[in-house]
Amino acid sequence: MDFYGFYTGTEFQAYEYLGAHREGNRTVFRTFAPGARRIQVIGEFNGWQGTDMDKIHDGNFWEARIGEAKPGQMYKYRITGADGSCRDHCDPYGVWMELRPAAASFIPGSGRFDFGDSQWMKKRTVAKDRPLNIYEIHAGSWKRPSDEPEDWYTYDELGGRLIPYLKEQGYNYVEVMPLAEHPCDQSWGYQITGFFSPTSRYGTPEQLKSFVKLCHINDIGVIMDFVPVHFAVDDYALWNYDGTALYEYPNQAVGRSQWGSCNFMHSRGEVRSFLQSAANYWLTEFHFDGLRMDAISNMIYWQGDPARGENRGAVMFLQNLNQGLKERHPSAMLIAEDSTSRPNITKPADQGGLGFDYKWDMGWMNDTLSYFQSWPQQRTENYHKLTFSMQYYYEENYLLPLSHDENVHGKATILQKMYGDYEIKFPQARAFYLYMYTHPGKKLNFMGNELGQLREWDETRQQDWDILKYPNHDAFRRFMKDLNKLYEENPALWQQDYEREGFQWLDCHQESRCLYAFERRSPKQRVVAVFNFSDQIQADYELAVPGAGSLTLLLDTDRDIYGGSLMGLEKKVTVKADPDGKVKLTLAPFSGKCYGVEG
Repeated sequence: MDFYGFYTGTEFQAYEYLGAHREGNRTVFRTFAPGARRIQVIGEFNGWQGTDMDKIHDGNFWEARIGEAKPGQMYKYRITGADGSCRDHCDPYGVWMELRPAAASFIPGSGRFDFGDSQWMKKRTVAKDRPLNIYEIHAGSWKRPSDEPEDWYTYDELGGRLIPYLKEQGYNYVEVMPLAEHPCDQSWGYQITGFFSPTSRYGTPEQLKSFVKLCHINDIGVIMDFVPVHFAVDDYALWNYDGTALYEYPNQAVGRSQWGSCNFMHSRGEVRSFLQSAANYWLTEFHFDGLRMDAISNMIYWQGDPARGENRGAVMFLQNLNQGLKERHPSAMLIAEDSTSRPNITKPADQGGLGFDYKWDMGWMNDTLSYFQSWPQQRTENYHKLTFSMQYYYEENYLLPLSHDENVHGKATILQKMYGDYEIKFPQARAFYLYMYTHPGKKLNFMGNELGQLREWDETRQQDWDILKYPNHDAFRRFMKDLNKLYEENPALWQQDYEREGFQWLDCHQESRCLYAFERRSPKQRVVAVFNFSDQIQADYELAVPGAGSLTLLLDTDRDIYGGSLMGLEKKVTVKADPDGKVKLTLAPFSGKCYGVEG
């Protein structure tokens, strides 16, 4: 390890030196604890009685070499801290831990995992000019073997069920909520104790690697949720690790987050090297195809509050993190969950930006959902909530998210958010999703949304698969499947997502009728999307499509097979344009149509 780089915050492979490693017939334990007075390794190999560790290097690192310690055995560090306390800690760089509430780390083996995914890794890109349709899941509640508590599928069992579903439904990436070890199920993995340890809830590290391997063999990318902002307060983990605030701020005013967890002190080089090494570890050792980084606004500004000013140390950390990851993994996606208006989130770090590939478009999400929650009569005055996104869209590389956060905590699910009673929620949701999938930007949809689920997400239960026995929900899933296919098969909907030539409003001034129309383009294709978000039929709507000879219907949200009123349409429906490119259309209430343009 580069010790100077470790201290100055430029190290990305600290996990290769720190932690437990097999060297010949012995296991070498190393930990960084500059404030500790004494450290012992306790474990199954010494009856949990303790073997003293020695100070090495500059006295800030500790090491023990133990021949009796074998792969698969459990261990902890018993640390007498600078404050005189004596606590047993899991290994900050441990690569596998016990299931909570137990907290020991496991000694890893020395074998290498054969991913067999060289073809996938060679062709992998960040998908700027490709379709990117992400299905977000919580591994413990997508499907479960039974209703028994803690009865979860293992990583590889989950893959065997999830991957066929993703392929059938038309998603090409899966984003998994945090998989690093965490003690509280209700935190969903966002308050972590083992930043290098896949949670043992769902099996071993090798089983997680098998999950990624299976996804890649089936041409599905895997993104993991990564948490660089804060960590769990449990005293067996990072908190007060050597009797001092080694990873966290000593000042409670900035040391505790809004979630009650400890904020990382990103201005400290050793902390930056720890987090950079963790991010690199998941991409290198598990072949994840990207990291979605949580709560970036809480790193940009102190406690996420712009009024408190920019946290320059954390911003510099993000720049160095993303630039270093890009140098090592140029085709891996780096995605920011950021709700701030700070510019240049997706501008390269060496050009003054933060270096992310994508930023979640939280403004689009909030405005759009607010619009669809309003009464049809109110949509006239809220009309431009749906046009505002394109006023700022080209400032960043945006991804349109409908994530877990929009399906919990009394916010209601996406379908439930739609205005009105049960029956009229479905046509609105179909039109809403067509608007989303034809709007510029990559897509993310949370599990259950595609079923039209009405119950908010609960991490203790699987999704409500039984609702598919009801015609409205089964038809809605069919619609989502066809919509995903439409998105994937039409380059105009993704090839020029971040170029101004890829989008043009055709009509965005029909306030009284709640009509909208825009065109998406690629070098070889033109697609037109038209929407009626009112509760009235709109007949003889005249739309000008420059240069069009005719429009061929690609998808209509009002088809009977989706639960709508329009019968048939098994054959292509073509609308002829007049010499000026004008067409007349009839739109059902709460509906949308997507057309291919022919000259």
